[in-house]
Amino acid sequence: MVTSFPPKSAPSSIVKAFKGGLWFIQFPQTQKSLWGRHLWSLSFFMSTFGNTSKETIVQYVDSQLDRYNGGRPRR
Repeated sequence: MVTSFPPKSAPSSIVKAFKGGLWFIQFPQTQKSLWGRHLWSLSFFMSTFGNTSKETIVQYVDSQLDRYNGGRPRR
């Protein structure tokens, strides 16, 4: 996932809000396929991409679907 937010926002607060419910507001149909309404684990990894272009990062993230999802389309 690629996202952006204002620099004054704490990254941990953004992730907490996202994992705590924003995902389910945007994609309510996914609740049925997740374990106990939990999105991922309690931990997370976040990184900035510095001097790399957004297009390069988006291409990388999109390529992960092919690599780890056997080329199956997104649901």
